[in-house]
Amino acid sequence: MAILPISTYPDPILREPTQEVTRYDKELRTFLDSLAETMYKAHGIGLASPQVAVLKRVTVIDISEERNERIDLVNPHIVWRDGKVPSEEGCLSIPGYRDTIKRSKEIVVQMQDSSGKDLEIKAEGLLSICIQHEVDHLDGILFIDHLSRLKRELFKRWLKRQGPLE
Repeated sequence: MAILPISTYPDPILREPTQEVTRYDKELRTFLDSLAETMYKAHGIGLASPQVAVLKRVTVIDISEERNERIDLVNPHIVWRDGKVPSEEGCLSIPGYRDTIKRSKEIVVQMQDSSGKDLEIKAEGLLSICIQHEVDHLDGILFIDHLSRLKRELFKRWLKRQGPLE
């Protein structure tokens, strides 16, 4: 396992779509462990592979207080959504910036685990929001893309004042 460097906005890798995983091997499990270790070190609750410049369709999530309920999502696809809820979000790739967007209240996601076993999760609350945020990353979408035109302009001003993100 290793701590991986996190790509920050506006790095173009964050806009690249990911490729489906087809090999479920030790290399994948080691990468997932490194992704999780990086997420924990950065005090995040989710981290997607494009954020560490790897274009595999994988992400890790842990919303638990104890940081001991990691979920590995391999090839996740949201297949059902219901309701809308405001969500205040931040992103490890846009450090220091938070804003409120709308997310689906409940979702169903189909995916595989690290051994290739098919799984389906119904999620609501923080888990639903986190999965949606991370799956967006896998599709080259950032949470700022969900902002209104006015909020995007405010984000651009904020970014200009910040200088390079680290």
